[in-house]
Amino acid sequence: MAEAIARRNAPDVIEASSAGVATLGFVAEMTKRVLADNRYSSAGLKSKPILPGSWDAADVVINMSGRSRQQVFREYGKVEDWVVQDPYGSALPVYQGICEEIESRVEALAERLRKRLRAMGAEAAERKED
Repeated sequence: MAEAIARRNAPDVIEASSAGVATLGFVAEMTKRVLADNRYSSAGLKSKPILPGSWDAADVVINMSGRSRQQVFREYGKVEDWVVQDPYGSALPVYQGICEEIESRVEALAERLRKRLRAMGAEAAERKED
Protein backbone atom coordinates (compact mmCIF):
# COMPACT_ATOMS: atom_id res chain seq x y z
CA MET A 1 0.00 0.00 0.00
CA ALA A 2 2.72 2.45 0.98
CA GLU A 3 4.36 2.31 -2.45
CA ALA A 4 1.11 3.09 -4.28
CA ILE A 5 0.23 5.87 -1.84
CA ALA A 6 3.67 7.49 -2.07
CA ARG A 7 3.71 7.26 -5.86
CA ARG A 8 0.46 9.18 -6.12
CA ASN A 9 0.68 11.55 -3.16
CA ALA A 10 4.37 12.48 -3.04
CA PRO A 11 6.12 11.85 -6.37
CA ASP A 12 7.94 15.17 -6.02
CA VAL A 13 10.01 13.91 -3.08
CA ILE A 14 9.57 10.13 -2.89
CA GLU A 15 10.61 7.58 -5.49
CA ALA A 16 8.86 4.65 -3.86
CA SER A 17 9.83 1.03 -4.22
CA SER A 18 8.41 -1.52 -1.85
CA ALA A 19 10.25 -4.64 -0.74
CA GLY A 20 9.87 -6.93 2.20
CA VAL A 21 11.74 -8.95 4.76
CA ALA A 22 9.27 -11.84 4.44
CA THR A 23 7.38 -11.63 1.16
CA LEU A 24 4.15 -13.35 0.18
CA GLY A 25 5.06 -13.60 -3.50
CA PHE A 26 1.85 -11.78 -4.49
CA VAL A 27 -0.12 -8.65 -3.65
CA ALA A 28 -3.18 -9.57 -1.61
CA GLU A 29 -6.53 -9.04 -3.33
CA MET A 30 -7.82 -7.00 -0.39
CA THR A 31 -4.83 -4.69 -0.76
CA LYS A 32 -5.65 -4.20 -4.44
CA ARG A 33 -9.30 -3.62 -3.59
CA VAL A 34 -8.66 -0.99 -0.92
CA LEU A 35 -6.18 0.77 -3.18
CA ALA A 36 -8.71 0.84 -6.01
CA ASP A 37 -11.47 2.02 -3.64
CA ASN A 38 -9.21 4.94 -2.69
CA ARG A 39 -8.23 5.70 -6.31
CA TYR A 40 -4.68 4.37 -6.07
CA SER A 41 -3.20 2.26 -8.84
CA SER A 42 -1.85 -1.17 -7.96
CA ALA A 43 -0.28 -1.52 -11.41
CA GLY A 44 3.30 -2.67 -11.12
CA LEU A 45 3.10 -3.55 -7.44
CA LYS A 46 4.95 -6.76 -6.62
CA SER A 47 5.79 -8.69 -3.51
CA LYS A 48 9.58 -8.82 -3.61
CA PRO A 49 12.48 -9.17 -1.18
CA ILE A 50 14.90 -6.40 -0.30
CA LEU A 51 17.96 -6.84 -2.50
CA PRO A 52 21.41 -5.35 -1.78
CA GLY A 53 21.20 -3.03 -4.81
CA SER A 54 17.86 -1.66 -3.67
CA TRP A 55 19.16 -1.17 -0.17
CA ASP A 56 22.26 0.66 -1.39
CA ALA A 57 20.23 2.96 -3.67
CA ALA A 58 17.76 3.99 -0.96
CA ASP A 59 18.10 7.26 0.92
CA VAL A 60 15.43 6.24 3.45
CA VAL A 61 14.08 2.78 4.26
CA ILE A 62 10.69 2.61 5.94
CA ASN A 63 10.47 -0.49 8.11
CA MET A 64 6.92 -1.81 8.50
CA SER A 65 7.97 -5.39 9.23
CA GLY A 66 6.76 -5.33 12.82
CA ARG A 67 10.33 -5.88 14.03
CA SER A 68 12.62 -3.07 15.13
CA ARG A 69 15.27 -1.91 12.72
CA GLN A 70 17.99 -3.22 15.05
CA GLN A 71 16.57 -6.73 14.66
CA VAL A 72 16.25 -6.65 10.88
CA PHE A 73 18.55 -4.16 9.18
CA ARG A 74 22.30 -3.86 9.03
CA GLU A 75 22.41 -0.08 8.55
CA TYR A 76 20.14 1.64 11.03
CA GLY A 77 20.88 5.23 10.02
CA LYS A 78 18.64 5.23 6.96
CA VAL A 79 15.84 3.17 8.51
CA GLU A 80 12.68 4.66 10.00
CA ASP A 81 10.37 2.31 11.90
CA TRP A 82 6.64 2.66 11.24
CA VAL A 83 4.54 0.49 13.53
CA VAL A 84 1.70 -0.45 11.19
CA GLN A 85 -0.50 -3.51 11.58
CA ASP A 86 -0.21 -6.13 8.84
CA PRO A 87 -3.78 -6.43 7.54
CA TYR A 88 -3.28 -9.73 5.71
CA GLY A 89 -6.28 -11.95 6.34
CA SER A 90 -8.33 -9.16 7.93
CA ALA A 91 -11.65 -7.67 6.87
CA LEU A 92 -11.94 -4.72 4.50
CA PRO A 93 -12.44 -2.12 7.28
CA VAL A 94 -9.06 -3.09 8.76
CA TYR A 95 -7.38 -2.65 5.37
CA GLN A 96 -9.09 0.73 4.97
CA GLY A 97 -7.92 1.91 8.38
CA ILE A 98 -4.37 0.88 7.62
CA CYS A 99 -4.56 2.62 4.24
CA GLU A 100 -5.58 5.84 6.01
CA GLU A 101 -2.78 5.46 8.56
CA ILE A 102 -0.20 4.96 5.80
CA GLU A 103 -1.58 7.98 3.91
CA SER A 104 -1.01 10.10 7.01
CA ARG A 105 2.51 8.76 7.53
CA VAL A 106 3.45 9.23 3.87
CA GLU A 107 2.21 12.82 3.98
CA ALA A 108 4.25 13.53 7.12
CA LEU A 109 7.36 11.98 5.56
CA ALA A 110 6.84 13.93 2.33
CA GLU A 111 6.50 17.19 4.24
CA ARG A 112 9.73 16.51 6.16
CA LEU A 113 11.51 15.78 2.87
CA ARG A 114 10.08 18.93 1.27
CA LYS A 115 11.30 21.03 4.21
CA ARG A 116 14.73 19.43 3.93
CA LEU A 117 14.88 20.24 0.21
CA ARG A 118 13.82 23.85 0.83
CA ALA A 119 16.50 24.21 3.50
CA MET A 120 19.13 22.74 1.18
CA GLY A 121 18.03 25.14 -1.55
CA ALA A 122 18.27 28.11 0.82
CA GLU A 123 21.75 27.04 1.92
CA ALA A 124 22.87 26.69 -1.68
CA ALA A 125 21.49 30.16 -2.51
CA GLU A 126 23.35 31.65 0.47
CA ARG A 127 26.62 30.06 -0.64
CA LYS A 128 26.08 31.37 -4.16
CA GLU A 129 25.63 34.92 -2.84
CA ASP A 130 28.91 34.69 -0.90
